[in-house]
Amino acid sequence: MKKRTLGQSGLEVSALGLGCMGMSWAYGPSDRDQCLKLLRDAVDLGVTFFDTAEVYGPFTNEELVGEALKPVRNQVVIATKFGFKLGEPGHLTGVNSRPDHIREVVDASLKRLKIDEIDLLYQHRVDPEVPIEDVAGTVGDLITAGKVKHFGLSEASAVTIRKAHAVQKVTALQSEYSLWTRDPEADILPTLEELGIGFVPYSPLGRGFLTGTLGELANNDFRAQNPRFTGDAKAQNVRAVDALKALAKSKGVTPAQLALAWLLAQKPWIVPIPGTRHLDRLQENIASAEVDLTATDLKDIEDVIAQTGFAGDRYAAASLAMVNR
Repeated sequence: MKKRTLGQSGLEVSALGLGCMGMSWAYGPSDRDQCLKLLRDAVDLGVTFFDTAEVYGPFTNEELVGEALKPVRNQVVIATKFGFKLGEPGHLTGVNSRPDHIREVVDASLKRLKIDEIDLLYQHRVDPEVPIEDVAGTVGDLITAGKVKHFGLSEASAVTIRKAHAVQKVTALQSEYSLWTRDPEADILPTLEELGIGFVPYSPLGRGFLTGTLGELANNDFRAQNPRFTGDAKAQNVRAVDALKALAKSKGVTPAQLALAWLLAQKPWIVPIPGTRHLDRLQENIASAEVDLTATDLKDIEDVIAQTGFAGDRYAAASLAMVNR
């Protein structure tokens, strides 16, 4: 697969990474052996960038990724995250980026991932009770100690990014960005470009909605309660995706490939991390890295979205309160 460098960090990864969350969390039960095989297949297909977090499971996703990638450790870049407070039995109860907690999480993540050094460590969500300068300084100490290579942020505001970067160089920001989530374009992308920071969009396929193949959701699938997947918003979003499906067909690609190619066309330092549990979807996503969209293609996409538009908040109110701090 083609490679990209995250900003000016020198960290080179495959043009598309693999988001591993759904293999252990949020989308209902999964087959662990199938997911282990998929992770290894991904490496064979050229994926070198894998994204996980302590909270996915919790903990089980890091264990899965660690087991699958141990034989090819020197070929891959592994990213994980800290920053949530976990209650019993593993429920999220808030955020926690106190320095002592960061160090505890990193030591535990290293063991679960079966590695000596985390390639890219993100703060999963900004903790308003802990100055971001203290967070950046703590990660800087972990870099000096040889436990972490690169520092990242997730869903942070432009102001927070600047404050953190002034203390410890930020390699990448991970936030939601896709055809139906355009928020980063106003302030975030210009800030990242100015500072030389890479961008890693999660949910680049709108949690599957933008593929145009999503069926009925199980009750234990967290999307079933997402504002964009219900009621009038869902109906409008289906119309928008149907229009994009027609456009994709006219260009000889799938809707998923159109959505991922659109992201790749925005900036050369953007590396989407679509997730999947299925080999055919993985192959489909990887093929999007070979899709070159012309200026006319990009205009056609914008015209379709302008005519139909998407509706609904991307999270429920409680979750939205933890982004863009």
